[in-house]
Amino acid sequence: MIHEDPRAYLLGLEGLALLRAFTGEFDRDFVEARIAEIRSVLADEALAHAAVDVERVDTVTGYRLWSATYDRPNSAFDLDEPVVKEIVDALPVGVALDAACGTGRYAEFLAGRGHRVVGVDGSPDMLARARVRVPQAEFVLGDLRRLPVAEVDLVVCALALTHIETLEPVMAEFARVLRPGGHLVLADMHPERVAQGAVPPVRQDDGRPGRLSSYRHPIGDYLRAALPVGLQVRRCEEPRLPTGERSGRTSTLGEIGPWELWPWCLADMVPEAARAVSAGAPAMVVWHFQLGE
Repeated sequence: MIHEDPRAYLLGLEGLALLRAFTGEFDRDFVEARIAEIRSVLADEALAHAAVDVERVDTVTGYRLWSATYDRPNSAFDLDEPVVKEIVDALPVGVALDAACGTGRYAEFLAGRGHRVVGVDGSPDMLARARVRVPQAEFVLGDLRRLPVAEVDLVVCALALTHIETLEPVMAEFARVLRPGGHLVLADMHPERVAQGAVPPVRQDDGRPGRLSSYRHPIGDYLRAALPVGLQVRRCEEPRLPTGERSGRTSTLGEIGPWELWPWCLADMVPEAARAVSAGAPAMVVWHFQLGE
């Protein structure tokens, strides 16, 4: 069970902003404004009674609940797609695996580039939508740690590895199914972003709030999992949010907003601190690996 107290999130943002000020990024007025805002957060009666207990939800259940709305506008798609597509466009056409394919976002792109596409996902509901979206591709129910495919030339895996507790088995499986010289392109939430609350929310069938089980993988974890199985780094990018992710609302303290928009609508209550924390911070990480010949 996760105890989500909006005061904890707001005070966390203020604390991160103050750490940046302590190392010289902001002036005395900024520091005094943050301390005054902290006092306001602690004095706010609406915030004092707004905590929510949230269950961790497994990915099969979570993506079943999310599948109907997954393809709505998502800022993460805007961040990873330009880099992933640039990498893939420079690679030869062949057999491509969309691992954790979801509703077929990248399967559709790969098929459009002429690849023969196989999509694998652990959610039957997401696969059903992918089959409609990309009828020329083959879609198979499966697990990233036991991929039900033969050799492929390219693996693309996006927004999935934060749901995997340990990267080593998955990286080993990617290396197993890749032909020598094959390519692996990964895109996922940056560990800094996960630490700031970028964990998908879902409403369970009975209305209870839930968060998909998620894990924060430091950048070094990817390397420690990839290099021993023969995957060599070709490129690494950390796309950034230019102005920070916003909920689209203008809020003040006491206007907590719907839980489904937490934590981003909470950040709108302390916009100056939120901007200080998110400015220039990485939002995603995109890797290009190649398997040794």
